Amino acid sequence: MAKETGRKLIAQNKKARHDYHVLDTYECGLVLTGTEVKSLRQGRASLVDGFAQLDGTEVWLHNVHIPEYAQGTWTNHSARRKRKLLLHRAEIEKLIGKTQETGVTLVPLALYFVNGRAKVEVALARGKREYDKRQTLREKQDRREAERVMSSARRRQRA
Repeated sequence: MAKETGRKLIAQNKKARHDYHVLDTYECGLVLTGTEVKSLRQGRASLVDGFAQLDGTEVWLHNVHIPEYAQGTWTNHSARRKRKLLLHRAEIEKLIGKTQETGVTLVPLALYFVNGRAKVEVALARGKREYDKRQTLREKQDRREAERVMSSARRRQRA
């Protein structure tokens, strides 16, 4: 069997970028069981309710849904168990300092394979207020409208 190369996206938390201001991102390894890896290779996972939490000098990922492996037996895993994240000691110490600020949390943004190893992208984020969400949506719509006008102008120039 050929070795995997590159990045293969499994799951993405699009709502996180809408609900939070992303301050910094970290790529973390995951401690998984065999059936969890097999389930992920089938492209099945959900980061919607997920969050990361510091527990002493360890970082844990909570509420990430990796469904049970269909061909698994009694060795199957629990779908929403907490999973340990693998980070360097210096990164964990940096996170300990930053998460003690008010309103800052750790949110998973993406779950993917890099060269055959499962990784999760975790963001240090601050929650957005309702008016911030509306402003972000308005900016996105303005950008789309400007692109639409520019593309129609280019089409008219060619004709």
